[in-house]
Amino acid sequence: QVQLVESGGGLVQAGGSLRLSCAASGRTFSTYDAGWFRQAPGKEREFVAAINWSGGNTAYADSVKGRFTISRDNGKITVYLQMNSLKPEDTAVYYCAASRSGYSARGLSSYNYWGQGTQVTVSS
Repeated sequence: QVQLVESGGGLVQAGGSLRLSCAASGRTFSTYDAGWFRQAPGKEREFVAAINWSGGNTAYADSVKGRFTISRDNGKITVYLQMNSLKPEDTAVYYCAASRSGYSARGLSSYNYWGQGTQVTVSS
């Protein structure tokens, strides 16, 4: 069983930066691939970024490529999402998730465990 808790969300002006953290319980998290998803009001939850269990491979949605960076520290059993050059359209609740289906999997059903989410609001 893996429990995930996100933190680091908040209100930021366009062009600013935030770093989200996802703290996991259970040492087995280091054997899971991990991903970040987001859900804006009235929209479906969408894939943002993913990282494999070792941190050696990453994948990004086209909308965030070059602006967001996903990383992990298995010693701290934490996954991070560094978000730079934020835009108002990045406003959403951001969710961390864990998967055994491979870091390239982008579907929600590929992820076994989810956090409760953290709100990110980007003002124009």
